[in-house]
Amino acid sequence: MLATIMRAPGDVRCEEVAEPTIQKPTDAIIRLSASCICGSDLWPYRGLNEVNEPRAMGHEYCGIVVEVGSAVKTVRPGQFVVGSFCLSDNTCPHCRFGFQSSCEQREFMSGAQAPFARVPLADGTLVATSALPADDLIPSLLAVSDVLGTGWYAADAAGVQEGSTAVVVGDGAVGLMGVLAARQMGAARIIAMSRHKSRQDLALEFGATDIVSERGEQGVARIKELTGGVGADSVLECVGTQESMGQAVDCARPGGKIGFVGVPHGVTFDGQQLFFQQKSLLGGPAPVRRYLPYLMDLVLDRTINPGKVFDLHIPLEDVAEGYRAMDERRAIKALLRV
Repeated sequence: MLATIMRAPGDVRCEEVAEPTIQKPTDAIIRLSASCICGSDLWPYRGLNEVNEPRAMGHEYCGIVVEVGSAVKTVRPGQFVVGSFCLSDNTCPHCRFGFQSSCEQREFMSGAQAPFARVPLADGTLVATSALPADDLIPSLLAVSDVLGTGWYAADAAGVQEGSTAVVVGDGAVGLMGVLAARQMGAARIIAMSRHKSRQDLALEFGATDIVSERGEQGVARIKELTGGVGADSVLECVGTQESMGQAVDCARPGGKIGFVGVPHGVTFDGQQLFFQQKSLLGGPAPVRRYLPYLMDLVLDRTINPGKVFDLHIPLEDVAEGYRAMDERRAIKALLRV
């Protein structure tokens, strides 16, 4: 089968590889209904994460189960499933506490930019639908497996609630999903920080009430102006750079919460600043499995349409163009037809 392999920064290829097989009794093999490129895939693509050997790419997935290991009990061949990018047993103490992304058996999904994929820890990771979904729902169900779940976690970690004011730092797919999540959680005011017209438009469609194009100190000043000098109750940090994290912390009010889900690169904190400003932070890899059943239901009953974040649809064979388009910000998120 053809699959995406990253050989070096900037060098992504669609190559012939062997189809995946059951390796452990807890595995499942799925036939993907669609695949996609994640913003986090751009870190190694840009050389900001090391690529020491060829790497099978792809950690967002949904599709039909074709085979299961002998220990798998909760899913069966023929079912449509969605899973998290963090693989978990869903039974360890951390999973039961709602942090499946810190499972004692945690693995990270890979190799999903392909027609077939192996999913370890299938019982704890995969959630099946009651029936095969309509084709037009596939992009939204694919979004649930990472970017929607991650944006939802950012809003949850930031304590978004009915009537609150939320600021979203970052206008990539996760940031836009954070806007959608904040709207669903009842935020009265959602300020999206974005400089790009197409992303601003989608943020407004997902529920943003205000757009702030300024960054850094000017961006913080604009947030303070919009909030009467107070700052935001909740801030969703969806980038992972020092600038974005500093902006997120400075936008929060005293007692405010920052949910940070952008993978940190070179981020440091000022302990005294956090201490005297009395701001709390919660973040990390999103425990998508915690939210999967609820978010899948929102998609299946058409309450939300996160699939709109895919503004580029291309065949798997053209995956290199998908990476270039996202790297050059010509696309928010590329869906791969497999």
